[in-house]
Amino acid sequence: MSNEARFAFKKTVPIMLGFLFLGISYGVYMHKLGFSFLYPLCMAAVIFAGSVEFIIGNLLLQHFQPLTVLILTLLVNSRHIFYGITMLKKYSNSGKLKPFLIYGMCDESFSLNATLKVPAELKQSYVYFYITIFNYCSWVLGAGFGGLFGSLLQLNVQ
Repeated sequence: MSNEARFAFKKTVPIMLGFLFLGISYGVYMHKLGFSFLYPLCMAAVIFAGSVEFIIGNLLLQHFQPLTVLILTLLVNSRHIFYGITMLKKYSNSGKLKPFLIYGMCDESFSLNATLKVPAELKQSYVYFYITIFNYCSWVLGAGFGGLFGSLLQLNVQ
């Protein structure tokens, strides 16, 4: 593991633990709604917008209205526009890492990347990347585990 990855890991462990727990909750919720574990796993990997994923799980059980989902998603996640503007300078020299830094930005990664003091001997863009990928992976893994093991819990989500 690189020095950047070790540094990022230490800084984001509390967030990763929270994401694992919330991801598991989301996976269990989706399982209880009747979806295979693949749904929360794939939705977490592709959508990566926690609160919207919970909402969409419920919307998938109703008559699907794509325009409603689009508008709802844009409203809930419009704050990311301001995050993105804030991070333009920090991410400007990140090269091939930039697309994932943009895609993987969430509240927690933004907060950490925006305020973190990266030691001079470390490459900032790689620290930001590792923080983002660790958070992303913990959410996706949590959602997959929750969906997979959701059948072990007897919960009523009504």
